[in-house]
Amino acid sequence: MIIPNRKFWYSLRANSELNNRTRHRNMNKLEQLKSMTQVVADTGDLDAMVQYQPQDATTNPSLLLKAADLPRYQPLLDEAQRWGREQGGSPASRAAAACDYLAVSIGLEIQKIVPGRVSTEVDARLSFDREATVARARRLIDLYESRGSNRNRVLIKIASTWEGIQAARELEQDNINCNLTLLFSFAQAVACADSGAYLVSPFVGRILDWHLAASGQSSIPPEQDPGVLSVARIYNYYKQHGYKTVVMGASFRNTGEIEQLAGCDRLTISPQLMQELAEDDSLLTRRLDPDQAGDSIEKLNLDEKSFRWMLNEDAMATEKLAEGIRLFTRDQEKLESRLVA
Repeated sequence: MIIPNRKFWYSLRANSELNNRTRHRNMNKLEQLKSMTQVVADTGDLDAMVQYQPQDATTNPSLLLKAADLPRYQPLLDEAQRWGREQGGSPASRAAAACDYLAVSIGLEIQKIVPGRVSTEVDARLSFDREATVARARRLIDLYESRGSNRNRVLIKIASTWEGIQAARELEQDNINCNLTLLFSFAQAVACADSGAYLVSPFVGRILDWHLAASGQSSIPPEQDPGVLSVARIYNYYKQHGYKTVVMGASFRNTGEIEQLAGCDRLTISPQLMQELAEDDSLLTRRLDPDQAGDSIEKLNLDEKSFRWMLNEDAMATEKLAEGIRLFTRDQEKLESRLVA
């Protein structure tokens, strides 16, 4: 048997890269990105989803609040209000029920457009209550299934607190897949993967925001962006150690961040940034690849104490996690006030 020499393999790889460049020459950057990464819509705007044809879509209280202002959603708001009143109980419990019903209603509309999954978020006020998070997640899944959907087309979004991560561990064992969000630190990423979470959403832009404010800089080049570097580290760690958890970069501030993460499992992108990518016909280079997962990263084993200590030692992650929970809570409260009349 003749074994090809090294020169042959280099030539084969060069030809493959040339063919890729040739194939991508007639594609815009959004199309090129879709060839190497699953693109997820970071919006509740159905028209934008129809236009850009993402694989999945994510929602959260802030996006639902924006969507509630769109005329096409008014019938869904009215239906959620009626359903909440029918549940009885205190005004607070009726409001929470109406919000869950609205989130599922919008999720069902999204499922008519995207072929994959929709992420629906658990009330952020439950971020430090494992049992209540599990109960609310099950209620959301029950609502989806009672209205004709399948749990395999839903991801339950939960904040990446220790309690949220443990709730995800329990839910995953019951075939309720989770999207662990508000993720800012390596400790969170490690614990999420160890819990068996289906997907994590590291927040690129919010990490950048913190570092810009802390350093006084007006900008940081995309290749040095701390949010980009954080996601790349998480991605490489997962691939090196055989984790199946999907890495989905989120919360982008510019297309440069997105381009630096081309090849990541998934990226959730706003309509505005998808439009910018669609209008750019230059070549997009793949940056992340499971077969080239970078320098070896030591495997960590975190219990609750070590998790809390590592998170505490990361000022950016501690501050941004708390801030994210507060902001989602404020938008949840605003949405509830609209649904309880």
